[in-house]
Amino acid sequence: MADSGERRIVVSIRNAAKSYLRGSQVVPVLENLSFEIFQGEFLALMGPSGSGKSTLLNLIAGIDSVDSGSIVVDGVDIATLGERELADWRAAHVGFIFQFYNLIPVLTAFENVELPLLLTPLNRRERREHVVAALEVVGLADRMEHYPSQLSGGQQQRVAIARAVVSDPSILVADEPTGDLDRVSAEEILHLMARLNSAFGKTIIMVTHDPRAAEKAHTVRHLEKGVLSDVPS
Repeated sequence: MADSGERRIVVSIRNAAKSYLRGSQVVPVLENLSFEIFQGEFLALMGPSGSGKSTLLNLIAGIDSVDSGSIVVDGVDIATLGERELADWRAAHVGFIFQFYNLIPVLTAFENVELPLLLTPLNRRERREHVVAALEVVGLADRMEHYPSQLSGGQQQRVAIARAVVSDPSILVADEPTGDLDRVSAEEILHLMARLNSAFGKTIIMVTHDPRAAEKAHTVRHLEKGVLSDVPS
């Protein structure tokens, strides 16, 4: 890999702070957090439950907003966007990979993958080309007419990954992507994510508790009590 100084910064976080109300008590989750993620980086975020990993992922993905500070993704300060602008920005720039796949049961694999494209100007033929290409990347072009209930857990997660990449987003955010899978299926998913990173240059930010999953990343950072630190390799 090239030195980070030669790569473009795709995520820049400056003095980000986030807290939540628990009853009448303000509970700080992240305080004055600053770091950068480079284009083509595969970053794993680790830490104990409640450490703020998923909160940080949601902030980067524009699902939640900072109390103070800034998060700039692909040149856009997402804290300045209105609700509709933010929804359009997420659709164009962020691919989501969830622990429990979040597929719609009454839709086929093809239709699940096509969903993000319905928010784009692509016509039906162009959408089909993109969906088929994405399913080919994850090795499921022959299962495109199957429903989620007809697929294994690993196959469902591959459909979810195809859905995440079909719009060619700037970043992929993955929250415990192997947490609901057996070991063999988990290894297949991690291999696929590593290939998306190495062969297609996808920037991936992954929250995980699994050291085996973290081994696939270029960089591992540990979050605890709102403080982020590098994990020695």
